[in-house]
Amino acid sequence: MMDNTRTADQIKTFLQCWKGFDSEQTASFYDVWAKTYEQDSEKIGYQAPNLVVDFLHANFPENRGDVQVLDVACGSGLVAKLMTDLGFRHFVGVDGSKNMLELATKTGLYEDLRLALLGTQPLPAETGTYDVVVIVGALRHEHVPVSIIRELYQATKPGGYVCMSRVDPDSELGDEYKESMERELQLMEEEGLWTRVASEEMKNYMMDVSSKQEEKYLVGTMYLYRKSLK
Repeated sequence: MMDNTRTADQIKTFLQCWKGFDSEQTASFYDVWAKTYEQDSEKIGYQAPNLVVDFLHANFPENRGDVQVLDVACGSGLVAKLMTDLGFRHFVGVDGSKNMLELATKTGLYEDLRLALLGTQPLPAETGTYDVVVIVGALRHEHVPVSIIRELYQATKPGGYVCMSRVDPDSELGDEYKESMERELQLMEEEGLWTRVASEEMKNYMMDVSSKQEEKYLVGTMYLYRKSLK
């Protein structure tokens, strides 16, 4: 039974359950987790939303008030809350968990929220619509395939930005995902689809829930790309 008083070790044990899940099972897992998601995230030091939004803030030079943002894998709305503090006002969210979207609805920040199993169903976003497309926490082998990156690109306006984070789990599958993602990003640059604005290592992404060491944290990488105007 979940409650708001779980220890970090109890949360780690709970999070071990999703290993090997397919997209539908992962969505169901998040439906269950939604009840204590934000409290648990704080307890296990989930810093990815803060790190990515700070990274975007440092590298996004434009006025934010009229910017249209697509928040992919939006969860409970943590990213939108942080972006609002920096002047962003217009958000559409996408997530695979109905219960997480219900939490996002309660923030009052989203103009629309859409349910979709990323990588299994098409990204429900109009082509060439958004000034900023952001995805935090989902680019990992347990969540969505690397193929989603081209869908993020398609949803972005010419001249718009795609901001992404990837966590690097200490596992063979994590290494394979990292290599595949890096190949795809480079290929899209070579195809002239976009240019890399910035990338930065992301330290202290969150506690490594697979480790018995209490103070071991995952690391990752943040990316910002700008879509070509042509």
